[in-house]
Amino acid sequence: MSGHDHPIPMTARRSGPLTGVAEVPGDKSISHRALILGALAVGETKITGLLEGEDVLDTAKAMRAFGAEVTRHGPGAWSVQGVGVGGFAEPEAVIDCGNSGTGVRLIMGAMATTPITATFTGDASLRKRPMGRITDPMALFGARAYGRAGGRLPMTIVGAAEPVPVRYATPMPSAQVKSAVLLAGLNAPGQTMVIEREATRDHSERMLRGFGARVDVEDSAEGRVITLSGEPELRPQTVAVPRDPSSAAFPVCAALIVEGSEITVPGVSRNPTRDGLYTTLIEMGADIVFESPREEGGEPVADLRVRFTGGLQGVEVPPDRAASMIDEFPVLSVVAACATGTTVMRGVKELRVKESDRIDAMARGLEACGVRIEEDEDTLIVHGRGADGVPGGATCASHLDHRIAMSFLVLGLAAQKPVSVDDGSPIATSFPVFEALMSGLGAAISRGDG
Repeated sequence: MSGHDHPIPMTARRSGPLTGVAEVPGDKSISHRALILGALAVGETKITGLLEGEDVLDTAKAMRAFGAEVTRHGPGAWSVQGVGVGGFAEPEAVIDCGNSGTGVRLIMGAMATTPITATFTGDASLRKRPMGRITDPMALFGARAYGRAGGRLPMTIVGAAEPVPVRYATPMPSAQVKSAVLLAGLNAPGQTMVIEREATRDHSERMLRGFGARVDVEDSAEGRVITLSGEPELRPQTVAVPRDPSSAAFPVCAALIVEGSEITVPGVSRNPTRDGLYTTLIEMGADIVFESPREEGGEPVADLRVRFTGGLQGVEVPPDRAASMIDEFPVLSVVAACATGTTVMRGVKELRVKESDRIDAMARGLEACGVRIEEDEDTLIVHGRGADGVPGGATCASHLDHRIAMSFLVLGLAAQKPVSVDDGSPIATSFPVFEALMSGLGAAISRGDG
């Protein structure tokens, strides 16, 4: 699957037990950061396990456009010959970040304190997403932004000629905003500080330290304070990208709702800032065992063994857990539909400004499949139908959103009637082997609308 010019309808049908080993792709968040920090280091960074989805490939193209030498040596094996902090060259053409909000926002941060100009665009979905949350803190460094109404792409960033360090309290829990500010702070003198009231995924802090930057983290009355010392010389690294817990969520959740299933998912990141879904699933009664815990590439990882047991129960997900599982709420709502009782997800308003309005997308699709839903701006409530209780039989809109498409295909594996999505092509942005992997486990997923 690739691109969004030609929609690819897909259908999932009730399946027999899912069994086998699910080798999901590398972590998308870490893959983006490895390419960007490799480009900002001096020397050659070697990366293994890189996710070769469209989002990450667009970031690789962008790093080439800024002057880094980015080379693919084989499946998941890449190298980046960096240009150093402040060494980005001015791109000759517009930077197209495709569907990737992470890519465009991190790259904007990385170039905002270098005296160059770059114009960014993306696909129809990305052009709808708000960029003011990035351009506002970039303006504090001295950068200027010129975009469409509402702070939307296409947008031109004029980097600061004489950047200054900033102290910035994030107005919403967003690892993208935090990371963009830290990346901008690399080329500013002195100390740049980010304060977040709710802790978000900490891949940037971990990887910045690995590349040689000084990053200090402390808890204060204001929240979590991350302090970066500017103008370091980043050292090239060898980065082993762990498998993506957000991608692993789909085969894991499928195994939990398809009777008789038992699968293993090796080498999945257990970063505590990304672990909220698995905590929630276990609270619902899921049989998930974490085997062979270890550290790879500076990240804690483990092998997941997942078994269907039935009898999942609805739960209330605490709002302070939302940041650690923000990308997994769509597929959690599918599990909730197949559970007994009510699952309440609060503190999830950030879902409304993802690749789509994910609260609305999941609510409308689940309703079409016979599941009762309640929602408000910051809440999604799913009234479970129990194991084998979801009627299905609908075609759901993916809204150019990879996670919406995959979530409804997972639902179709356990629903009474097939569930289709109008367009599965966006899945290629994060999980290009989704079809083959799920089919290999025994899932009945096919192209076409039934």
